[in-house]
Amino acid sequence: MEPELLAACSSLGCLEGERYHREPDCLESVKDLIRFLRHEGEHRDVRQQLGAARILQSDLLPILVQYPQDRLLFDAVLRLMVNLTQPALLCFGKAPADPGSWHHFLQVGSYLQAYKEAFASEKVFGVLSEKLYDLLQLDWEQRQEEDTLLIERILLLVRNVLHVPLDPTEEQRVDGDATVHDRVLWALHISGMDDLLKFLASAQTEQQWALHVLEIISLMFRDQSPEDLAVLGQGQAGAEHREDTQELQSLRQRELAEKRTRALQRTSRHSRFGGSYVLQGLKAIGDRDVVFHKGLHNLKSYSHDLGKEPRRLPRRRQAAPEPEVRHRSARNVRLFLHRFCQDFLEGCYNRLMLLVKDHLVREKAQQHDETYYLWACAFFMAFNRHRGFRPELVSETVGVRTFHFIEQNLSTYYEMALMDKKDAVTWARRMHLALKAYQELLRTVQEMDRSPEPAVRDSSQVIKSNIFYVMEFRELFLALFRKFDETKQPRSFLRDLVETSHLFLRLLERFCRGRTSLVVQSKRVRRKKRPRAAAAPQPPSTEELQELWAGLAPQLQACLQGEVPLPEDLVPFDAASETPVEEQRAEVLLRIQGCLRDARVPQALRLLRSARDVWPEGDVFGPPNAEPPEETQLLQDILFAPLPQHTPPEAEEPEEEEEEEEEEQETVQVSEKEFNFLDYLKRFACAPVVRALVLLLRGYPNNTPHTNHCTVRLLHRLARELHMEPLLFQLSLFTLFNRLLQDPAAGAHQELVALAKFILGRFFALAATNKKVFVELLFWKSPAAAREMSEGYGSLREGEGAGRSRVPPWTPQEEQELRELYWKYKEVEGLDVAGTLLAQLPAPGRTRRHLVKHLVHLGLIGSARDLPRPRKGTRIVLWTQEQEEELRRLFEEFRGSDDVLGRILQHLTARRSRARVMDKLLALGLVTTRAELYKRRRRKGPDPAPGALAGLAQDGSEDGDSEEEEEEEDEDDGDPMEEPVEGSGQGLVQRLQQEGLAGPLCWLQSCLRRTAEDREEDGSSHPVPLVPLSEENEDVMENRRFQALLRRLGLRPPESEQETFWRIPAALTPRQLRRAAASITHHGPDPSGSPRGLPEPPQSPPDPDPASPQPPDWDSEEPDPSPVQPHTKRQRDLDSEEEASGSSAPVLPPEDEEELQPLGRRKRIRCVQEEEEEED
Repeated sequence: MEPELLAACSSLGCLEGERYHREPDCLESVKDLIRFLRHEGEHRDVRQQLGAARILQSDLLPILVQYPQDRLLFDAVLRLMVNLTQPALLCFGKAPADPGSWHHFLQVGSYLQAYKEAFASEKVFGVLSEKLYDLLQLDWEQRQEEDTLLIERILLLVRNVLHVPLDPTEEQRVDGDATVHDRVLWALHISGMDDLLKFLASAQTEQQWALHVLEIISLMFRDQSPEDLAVLGQGQAGAEHREDTQELQSLRQRELAEKRTRALQRTSRHSRFGGSYVLQGLKAIGDRDVVFHKGLHNLKSYSHDLGKEPRRLPRRRQAAPEPEVRHRSARNVRLFLHRFCQDFLEGCYNRLMLLVKDHLVREKAQQHDETYYLWACAFFMAFNRHRGFRPELVSETVGVRTFHFIEQNLSTYYEMALMDKKDAVTWARRMHLALKAYQELLRTVQEMDRSPEPAVRDSSQVIKSNIFYVMEFRELFLALFRKFDETKQPRSFLRDLVETSHLFLRLLERFCRGRTSLVVQSKRVRRKKRPRAAAAPQPPSTEELQELWAGLAPQLQACLQGEVPLPEDLVPFDAASETPVEEQRAEVLLRIQGCLRDARVPQALRLLRSARDVWPEGDVFGPPNAEPPEETQLLQDILFAPLPQHTPPEAEEPEEEEEEEEEEQETVQVSEKEFNFLDYLKRFACAPVVRALVLLLRGYPNNTPHTNHCTVRLLHRLARELHMEPLLFQLSLFTLFNRLLQDPAAGAHQELVALAKFILGRFFALAATNKKVFVELLFWKSPAAAREMSEGYGSLREGEGAGRSRVPPWTPQEEQELRELYWKYKEVEGLDVAGTLLAQLPAPGRTRRHLVKHLVHLGLIGSARDLPRPRKGTRIVLWTQEQEEELRRLFEEFRGSDDVLGRILQHLTARRSRARVMDKLLALGLVTTRAELYKRRRRKGPDPAPGALAGLAQDGSEDGDSEEEEEEEDEDDGDPMEEPVEGSGQGLVQRLQQEGLAGPLCWLQSCLRRTAEDREEDGSSHPVPLVPLSEENEDVMENRRFQALLRRLGLRPPESEQETFWRIPAALTPRQLRRAAASITHHGPDPSGSPRGLPEPPQSPPDPDPASPQPPDWDSEEPDPSPVQPHTKRQRDLDSEEEASGSSAPVLPPEDEEELQPLGRRKRIRCVQEEEEEED
């Protein structure tokens, strides 16, 4: 034990005989122990050390018993004991997986079992009961928060003690002997704690303890059976004696029958040498017959597996563990529990279950607390049913709402068991609780049918009509049967499932028997294929557009003259959108064109004027002061312009997908239909149900007679009522029948023997006409296969049986045509063989998946992976000789055009990406560098808007093509080697100065100049961080406009999480830094619009005159911004967009600019450098 922990334990006190002497600092020592437990390690070492020192037995319990008047000490000791006795699973969070942690887990569990044995004392529970009684006597006005916490801790301590499981190695007691749990229950009863629990369950003012009380009650009755408790006191001693006598007599009869069988097998004269025999026809390891060295009476038990070590079953295939066998408690304990159940049902059950249900529905309870509600429903309703059925005692939990609540939880557990594979066993255990509650509800309804009171019988009819009407209640058992997994769910779950299904079918059959017709609810899920995106409509012809414009002209004149008001809620630009500014500008053109073609002239005119305010540069939407005639001409040009229409991008599908399924929409259609019991029973005629029933019958000697009766009755319904005897022709079931008929105690299972004889008789009768039934024994069968076995194979292909498929069958002619087409297109490189075959073999309802599956069936391909779905952009990888010749011809044809690569891609027959065409041109030696394939930029004069529209249309189509191709290089929006954007830098400086940021601008200017001086003195350069030392400078570094200015000047933002500050790149020369610093102090825009102080990067073409106005670049994908006012909406909204779009070139030389530019710009900078070198 650690020294601090040892010192705290020693300071508690000492026990002398029956008297405990506490130390003066006992309270502080208890608090120290609580603190140590709060900070213990993951292996719970403090808890283990305290358990090994027996602190609870030798110190805490004596203090609790002898000093209950000391309120502070009693509260602290109670807190410590609640912490020490909490379940091991709660301490560790979950059951550990590694052996080391599992050892600590078991050690903590062993200490908990020692604690529970120490709590089996009347004195301890007497003190707790007295303290709880005193607290409950206080009115709610007098009760303080400390009193409420003390009540909760007492209940938690009782809960923790009762929760400790039994030790199977220590508690090896016979039925009727008192276990540790029984002694704890008896101490609880003697102290009067059970009466306090009943008071808490029934009191109006103690509603908050409902879940605590229900959890404690569930732990009290953990090892009890409601059937045994219900009949206690009604001659139970004699009943138990008769039950035990019958069980012993059954075992005695089995033993005598086996003894007689062995006596008949022995010969009259025993010989020490039994002889050796040769088993003719049974081969040994070699070619000789087997030599048998035992007596002939052992011949039937001979097998080749004798003496072999059985194969170990993997853990994942082992059956789920069964719940622990219940121990019959001592008689006095069961008598007190019997009286407790009676009192609880008469005064507490309905009220407590109502409160718990309300907590669960309102989500006031903790997670999985509904399991206590489900247990209480099953236990107390079973007790009431066996005690002398009184429906008024359980009226709260008998109704359609309870059925719905339990069915919903059962469905939830079922779904979680399928999804959460790691905790599937836990979910199966919860599912079993819900199934037991559902079964008890059905049995209660069955008892209500037998009630002599008409009102009770009428209530039963109402409940049955509701649960039989709803589809979910009818489909529940089918779903549980189909997904039963013996590795996750124990055999007891299957037993309860079979019994509940038998009871449900019996109630449903009787309910239908007294009615001519029964209407039930039917839900059908319709999967409607969502229509594919419609193909782009054909653009209207020129004649149609002229006719449309003639009709729009009068309305447009009225709008221009102000006679028709224009809408005010149209916004052409969204600053928060992730769409680039250029794409939004192209979208506005499409919106204007759409408004015109839809005859919405006011909206088109408003969009035009709003877009002109947002994008004034280049006069794309007209000059700033456009007159009505100019606007009319511009709208007409937009109407007639061939703008690219947006098409939704097609999602790429994975290669492994076998079928191109259209997206489906599921709609649930609720209707009503007439119910047929035989049609419903046919739903149980399937292999999973039969397999589960056979699995349960394997343990027929250990099953109860009722379980065997329910199983045999379900099999009888399938075989006799549905006439599906071949459904039970299965080898495992026949092996079971063989074991049953050879069992000496088979007389106790007459129903099962009768079923076995009936099934075997039908099998041999069918085997006389159909010899293939012997092979069919090896397989589980469907109803269609069972029908084919009795009526003849192939009988369902021509009829309307369940085996008919929606897909039309393949005829011999179609199969021959499929073979020929497959061999024809098999060797074509780059061809989608499956798609081509599907197109040439049209058939309604036949899809790509069916085609590929039939190709596999015919043996033409090995699997569906041989015909993968072609991926977009990578359909063709290799170049054929014809394709290379075509590429050379197209290159020679478009060699002199401005966009060589774009023209080649437009006319290339085989669709390929830009990157692969470029690589092939380099490989063929047609070009030496990639720069030769870039689009050349041309400047045109300031033509009217139609030229701009054509440029936008061309750029939009190029962007659309680039998005669809893989590994395609980025289409840059502007030429990085052009001059800086006119007026953009000075506009930012002016706005920042107007915002009162002159100080940070001066700080930035001084940093640039100081860095320039340092680089001139040192002769070397390295990146210099901009470290803001003042709060004002630190705040301005978060300003978006200031960051935009830093980017204009060529400064680099932080590249990773390890960098915090902006940096002056090492590539900037002292001359460039001084020019950048000088540009910050410049005031007023230059007439040309270019900032004087900003350094200009070297250009490959001759530099244009900065004083002359630059014409707009209509062919460029990027608009050439024009000067705007400092406070316009466009200037405020587009700062961030200018940063992202790269509309201005950083002030860096080409060789140093690469590390500051995006990928697309770096490539183009390198291309321009290569062009300069070639020109030199």
